[in-house]
Amino acid sequence: MEEKILILDFGSQYTQLIARRIRELNIYCEIFPFNKIPEITPEYVGVILSGSPFSVHDKDSPEINFETFGNLPVLGICYGAQLIAKENDCVVAKSEIREYGRAKLSYVNSESVLMKDVELDSDVWMSHGDSITEITESFQVLASTKDVKVTSYYFKQKNYYGLQFHPEVTHTAFGREILDNFTVKICGCSQSWNPKRFVEYTIEQIRNTVKDDKVVLGLSGGVDSSVAAMLIHKAIGKNLFCVFVDNGLLRKNEFSTVLSSYKNLGLNVIGVDAKNLFYEGLVGKVDPEDKRKSIGKNFIDVFEKEANKIGDIKWLAQGTIYPDIIESVSVKGPSATIKSHHNVGGLPEKMNLRILEPLNLLFKDEVRKVGGQLNIPKTILNRHPFPGPGLGIRILGEITEEKVNLLQNADDIYISSLIKDNLYDEVWQAATILLPVKSVGVMGDERTYEYTVVLRAVTSLDGMTADWSRLPNEFLAEVSNKIINKVKGINRVVYDISSKPPATIEWE
Repeated sequence: MEEKILILDFGSQYTQLIARRIRELNIYCEIFPFNKIPEITPEYVGVILSGSPFSVHDKDSPEINFETFGNLPVLGICYGAQLIAKENDCVVAKSEIREYGRAKLSYVNSESVLMKDVELDSDVWMSHGDSITEITESFQVLASTKDVKVTSYYFKQKNYYGLQFHPEVTHTAFGREILDNFTVKICGCSQSWNPKRFVEYTIEQIRNTVKDDKVVLGLSGGVDSSVAAMLIHKAIGKNLFCVFVDNGLLRKNEFSTVLSSYKNLGLNVIGVDAKNLFYEGLVGKVDPEDKRKSIGKNFIDVFEKEANKIGDIKWLAQGTIYPDIIESVSVKGPSATIKSHHNVGGLPEKMNLRILEPLNLLFKDEVRKVGGQLNIPKTILNRHPFPGPGLGIRILGEITEEKVNLLQNADDIYISSLIKDNLYDEVWQAATILLPVKSVGVMGDERTYEYTVVLRAVTSLDGMTADWSRLPNEFLAEVSNKIINKVKGINRVVYDISSKPPATIEWE
């Protein structure tokens, strides 16, 4: 593995954004919680400490042993900067007023490596309740604002740097330059991390690890499982067996469409129609987790049956990506409930299989770049994310085949319209949700009492945060009209304008 930057997470809302910005510089980085610092091997060339909702004065505020890092350069951001200062005899005081939002640099030490090419009077983004008010002679001020003298500093004795503001957010005008200065000029990163290098390295690793063993992978038709499948296929060829299960909760005609899309990729794909099994398991279930558990159990049963038919399987491959890993090992602890539908439960233990996750270092957009390197068709690469339980978590309340058909038809109109109007690729994810309520309507001269569907569309980079898409009103009006006229059983269409957070992208 090539050089990498270690990012320690103290619970900041921006930690994942730091990683993204570093990756955009073609530098590999990893996020670990502050209380789970990995062994500092030679591959690590620098450390970044994140912000935090804590104050350094809080009773249970996060702390670390700085000796762990040896002689590595360290960049502290917000809380990270305050922690370095506090641990080295500087004064960190609670601000009378929490500083949040834009500020302008009134002083920049342009001779310093960290602040090279950063312009005076440029915007920086503040988000802190504590300030560094006094520093020792071992510290040098690198930047100031009108209200915060120690906006940035250099701790000479340790090659440590601190920023009171957040360079990772776009509101900081020269944030990219600052991160580039730290990782390239101070840490010496070569910026060689790219899709081509990743593909070559990963194929070699899979080939050396798996050897002649058989691998089984559950295909969903989405970008993650497709790219994972192609990487493994390039490494071991015919020893990869892909299983695509129709759980009755896919989009309209998706089973046949997905199977045909893999024809020219050379993948060995087994299609299994198990709709009735899944429908039977969902009878009477209303709670979202109960539905997930039923879908997950039946998937495992079907998947195990197909794997046993193949025989002598040693590995289970999954399209797990980096945000899944980050959320499950966050500083706040495992988010098992949030991620309960991602993978295949206890199947690895039950079948004594080893796990193969070739994409668990990548964000979603990086997965797409890797897929492009593997010449996977854009119809697969640009496909919107689709949850494991499928329409099972887009039908609120009990699931019936009738409701699935209603939602499939409405969703097909919505997605097809997005494609027709060249809006599909402008949206990160689009979904149609069937509500468990009926409302009064009038169609022709007749009174109706039918279901309501919600249209959802968001923009995002990786799904960890998302904003609702400003689709044209004319487009929404046309789609609404088509759904109401063409899908008997639906008489009302609404549009979801909530962002993540506080809402989630899916409704269940």
